[in-house]
Amino acid sequence: MSLITSYTPNYFSINDILATEERILCTIEITLPRLGFLDVSTDEEDLKKGTKLEFPFWLAQTMGCRRTPIVSIEIPKYYKEGYREILEADACAVTLSRWNPCYYELGMLLNQFTNAETEKIPASLEKAIIYDILKITINERNEKIINVVNCGECKYLNKIYNQTFRSRIRLVMDWAQNPVSDPTLGSQLPILERNLFTAGRKARVQLISWLKEGVGSIETSEVVASFMKKRKRAEFEAN
Repeated sequence: MSLITSYTPNYFSINDILATEERILCTIEITLPRLGFLDVSTDEEDLKKGTKLEFPFWLAQTMGCRRTPIVSIEIPKYYKEGYREILEADACAVTLSRWNPCYYELGMLLNQFTNAETEKIPASLEKAIIYDILKITINERNEKIINVVNCGECKYLNKIYNQTFRSRIRLVMDWAQNPVSDPTLGSQLPILERNLFTAGRKARVQLISWLKEGVGSIETSEVVASFMKKRKRAEFEAN
């Protein structure tokens, strides 16, 4: 699957499925009857307002985008200030796959949502380098509103994962083009960088193979050869 289609929100995309399966910490906003069994720390029959639980992103998205939201989501810790400072110091020294293999994908999914009281994500997001690669467009008509705990963190999402990507992409491509680099490096990268690393290695192998083929001799087409013979014969007879 190409890099473009694999990262566009797509029902058949494995990468999209993996990203939306990431679990997000949520706070219950209304009491939910007979759902107390979801909280293993209590014997209550109902799921009380204010309870904190983890849900897959796709479920948290559905429950949070209602007119009366059932949950509010909390930005994962690796997008928060402490982790942002680590990335700003030296993004290349971080093994992002240990934080989350879907670090970029989940960040973009979270970036589609905002709080009604929070500034909307800047329109310049669509011009960011990562969006040029992934070919993702946010349609304003499909924009959703979701309650976000500590929603002030949302405005940093666009900046941090774009800045991280810009810092690391040169290193990733250097690894891909370096014949002595460890081939297991790909397993240490998050999904986006791993796919770019694999594509870079494949392109390098294809280039080397093409260069080794050398320049072959160009043979004259039979049609052209026949035409030239007839032309020479006609010129000979004319003389």
